[in-house]
Amino acid sequence: MSLPPFKRVLLKLSGEVLMGGQQFGIDPEFVAELAKEVKAAKDSGLEICLVIGGGNIFRGMAGAAKGMDRAQADYMGMLATVMNALAMQNALEQLGVPTRVQSAIEMDKVCEPVIRRRAERHLEKGRVVIFAAGVGAPYFTTDSGAALRAAEMRCDALLKGTSVDGVYDSDPKTNPAAIRYDTVDYDTVLAQNLKVMDASAVALCRDNSIPIVVFSIREQGNLARVLRGEGTQTIVTKGN
Repeated sequence: MSLPPFKRVLLKLSGEVLMGGQQFGIDPEFVAELAKEVKAAKDSGLEICLVIGGGNIFRGMAGAAKGMDRAQADYMGMLATVMNALAMQNALEQLGVPTRVQSAIEMDKVCEPVIRRRAERHLEKGRVVIFAAGVGAPYFTTDSGAALRAAEMRCDALLKGTSVDGVYDSDPKTNPAAIRYDTVDYDTVLAQNLKVMDASAVALCRDNSIPIVVFSIREQGNLARVLRGEGTQTIVTKGN
């Protein structure tokens, strides 16, 4: 299935991708490579929003599982996403790409608050906008934050760059016989719990007719290929 040309997209990256080959934290060299991918996409004429998870530094759900208060753990995870956003901003600006970070938790010493009209103006001026701190409230994932910002900014698609090359009917890391979908509809993803994104994020994309494109960001040049309609990917969209 091919999608119409995009003008504005939101790229969602998992925090784990920023680790590169490390066990935790931020690998500056790998972040620099990711920044080159984003720059190439922007140079093609796209307006780009970014949302980056925080799992490479702290994951709220994991903290809650170990006995922390869930809300407190989630706020810590939101702060981790701000750190990742600043790291990506630095990498992009070293490549000459003007970038603004907007955080759902206000911290005016390091970034702007989320203001939709200001973000739209940044995009019109050719800047990349990185949205940090999720939705600014606990009990929501950065997937939900990405879907919310994609809807709010009227993006043509939500691109989810992960460590796998699409959506499978089971975990390909544990099941060698897992089958990859080329396309799948939102309702199937929800009914079969296919782990594309959390259910609230998928439902928000469905309700706003935002296609989700899942692909591997770890393959060099893959973002550009996906944007050209090439490469290996899974497109989540409405059914026939």
